[in-house]
Amino acid sequence: MKKKISIGSKLYITLMFVFFYLPILVTMFFSFNSSKSLTNFAGFSLRWYRKLLTDNNIISAVYVSISIALIATVVSTILGTITAIGLSKSRKVLKEWLLNVNNMPIMNPDIVTAIGLMILFTSVRMERGYITMLLAHIAFCTPYVIISVYPKVRSMDHNLADVAMDLGATPFQALTKVIIPMLKPGIYAGMLLAFTMSMDDFVVSYFVTGNGVSNISIVVYNMSKRTNPTINALSTLLILLIVVVLVVINVIPAIYKKKRGQNVEKASAATGVWKRVVAVVSAVAVVGVAVFCVVRFNNISSRPVLRVFNSGEYVDPQLIDRFEKENNCDVVYETFDSNETMYTKIQSGAEYDVIIPSDYMVERLISEDYLQKIDWNLITNKDKIIPSLLENSFDKGSQYGVPYYWGTVGIVYDKTKVDEKDLAEGWDILKNKKYSGKIYMYDSERDSLMVALKALGYSMNTDKKSQLDEAYNWLIDQQKTMKPVYVGDDVMDNMISGNKDMAVVYSGDGAYIISENENMGFFVPNQGSNVWIDAMIITKNCKNTELAHKYINYFLQEDVALENTRYIGYDSGVKSVYEHFRDDEYKGNPGCAPDTSNEKNEEFKDRKQDIKEYCASLWTKVKSH
Repeated sequence: MKKKISIGSKLYITLMFVFFYLPILVTMFFSFNSSKSLTNFAGFSLRWYRKLLTDNNIISAVYVSISIALIATVVSTILGTITAIGLSKSRKVLKEWLLNVNNMPIMNPDIVTAIGLMILFTSVRMERGYITMLLAHIAFCTPYVIISVYPKVRSMDHNLADVAMDLGATPFQALTKVIIPMLKPGIYAGMLLAFTMSMDDFVVSYFVTGNGVSNISIVVYNMSKRTNPTINALSTLLILLIVVVLVVINVIPAIYKKKRGQNVEKASAATGVWKRVVAVVSAVAVVGVAVFCVVRFNNISSRPVLRVFNSGEYVDPQLIDRFEKENNCDVVYETFDSNETMYTKIQSGAEYDVIIPSDYMVERLISEDYLQKIDWNLITNKDKIIPSLLENSFDKGSQYGVPYYWGTVGIVYDKTKVDEKDLAEGWDILKNKKYSGKIYMYDSERDSLMVALKALGYSMNTDKKSQLDEAYNWLIDQQKTMKPVYVGDDVMDNMISGNKDMAVVYSGDGAYIISENENMGFFVPNQGSNVWIDAMIITKNCKNTELAHKYINYFLQEDVALENTRYIGYDSGVKSVYEHFRDDEYKGNPGCAPDTSNEKNEEFKDRKQDIKEYCASLWTKVKSH
């Protein structure tokens, strides 16, 4: 007698499916949006699919992800299966020790595994790129295969292999015709798990890659730094691919089974032939893909190579292509998500020629002797740079850095909801109870402490713990009374959609928000703010200094800087380009064009280690609330 499912159970199951699949459907829906917004649908368009299919970075990332996943799955499945079988024949002490060692990478946080592998590759002086990413994926996939296959090995009857050999089978025949068939469920489970883990990995891949090699996870992460609907198009295609694969896997066996029932002998013979064909084709395909990708992604070329390390979504890719053509060279372009991540990679031994970090990080790299001085005789466009940007505190005399982009931190606000009289409060408007629950704060230790310190009238570079404690209490009090939401770059789309009344943002992001929503305004409080400068620098181990100077000089050309600024949205260090956007694109919203006339504005300086650790501990407490 069948049990009837209650209405409550049906409702629960329905809600569960809605919870899991509604976000997927929303993603697919907005992949056809004609605007850049990820929340407001402006009309049907295939714009983002066209952009996706013509984006060489994404196409390369797909090649890398699929090829590494396939090769890592095959290799880790072979290694894992052999290891599992070997463990069943080992002594108890050795078996338990190896199983515990096998569980370590599974139990370890990904970041620990990533840093460990990064240090390993650096210590053996192995250039990071496609090969290192592949080896890393094999390393972390193999343990999952072992834990999938080993239980099957333990449960099978080992006497069957001995019987097969007694009947004349060779050890290899006993392995392939007796043992392996019995382990198939575990092997298939391990293969699927390895493939999924490889395709899904981001953290390990991010730290072990180099030489311009990125997988889908890294590309998507970099794209998410700014509003980029191409992510939706890419996700939709991946979802459809998975659906097609699932349909094929479930439908074809059913059709085959039906035909097999009509003629068992023919079906059996055909199955044997097809298995051999599929095995040979698969082996050839995997080897072919491996050879292609090793050649393709290790930049085997006779042309000079320039290695550039920049923040994600911080250059127009087409301008790099143009530079390569003009100078007959290859640019290996990599991205980082924060100055601290960039610094970690540099410390680990990663080699780059040109890096674009922020002011305080330039100061740190100078003090630790990572950089070489700029040869200003090779920078023919120096006279086009805004003079004030060359007079900074983090790089006296601009000996090591060439200004790239700059800006301030301020508040973007909804002019239909915020009383402009309240703007006179400066940073303290972020504690005005009238706007409780309607504020976004930037999820950044430096920027949030800066807001609090400036509101209290202190320098944002203070090293006095008493003042830092006051800033901490300011943020805690704000949390209690205002209930702010801490966000990252997703603040742009949220403010374009009008989800909150105001948000702390960078001036360039404020300009973009205003361009998409005319109801938004932007201002920098009179109490002062952070005026930041990102600079192009050349490392001490640069392998092509002349080409590095050409690259820097190229991005100071007026036409290049204009196109780059239009793509990025921040303020250029090139004077004529800055003035163009200030007087044209940003006209009517002067707050978006940074103004350094306020003497209370400051640049971030590199703090002493004990103060950095103290600030980090305060920020941890803030976030824990």
